[in-house]
Amino acid sequence: MSDPSSVDPQQAEFIARVRRLMLLTVGGTFLAVAVVVALIGYRLFRSGESAVSQAAPNVSTAPVTATLPAGAKVLSSAVGDGHIVLTVEVGGAIELRSFDLKTLKPLGQLKLSPK
Repeated sequence: MSDPSSVDPQQAEFIARVRRLMLLTVGGTFLAVAVVVALIGYRLFRSGESAVSQAAPNVSTAPVTATLPAGAKVLSSAVGDGHIVLTVEVGGAIELRSFDLKTLKPLGQLKLSPK
């Protein structure tokens, strides 16, 4: 850059305005990065809590055993929207058994049979 003493007042005013804008942009960027880092830290800190402490107090954490008919075979399972769905083969027929995700109580049973 040229010698600072050779800059006329109009150019000096323009350079000062550009420097102020650069400081505002850098400050905004640092603020945005600080917010993102703080949110990530908060989420990591909060995720350290166990799932049992976040569960409803009346939910039992004791093991639950579901009984299936003799010779039944579990083909697949799916979890979603507060339900657990098991696909079970019983004597050649397919059944879908649905359970509540929190209480593990049976919600329903659907038997599928070929025509």
